[in-house]
Amino acid sequence: MTNRRIHTAEFKRDATQLARTSGNLSGTARDLGIHVSLLRKWMNAEQEKGESAFPGQGKQVLTPEQQEIQRLGKENEILRQEREILKKAAAFFAKETTR
Repeated sequence: MTNRRIHTAEFKRDATQLARTSGNLSGTARDLGIHVSLLRKWMNAEQEKGESAFPGQGKQVLTPEQQEIQRLGKENEILRQEREILKKAAAFFAKETTR
């Protein structure tokens, strides 16, 4: 099994620019030592997302709305856990006072 190569965002941008200027996708991919489908994927991503196409290290760039949704989801989970703890504590103390 071969190890996956990690390409920097700069390499990806340079590769897509080179492919556009040369007009030969398969030749550019062969010269760079990458598969043509990978180069095509990079070009599509750059066309769709522009500057934010290659955030690096697999971290997805989130919009402010997506970040807020993620933050609220985490907060919601914490509140659910706290509520469950309080339910158990209330049941425990109710049992203690009836003895």
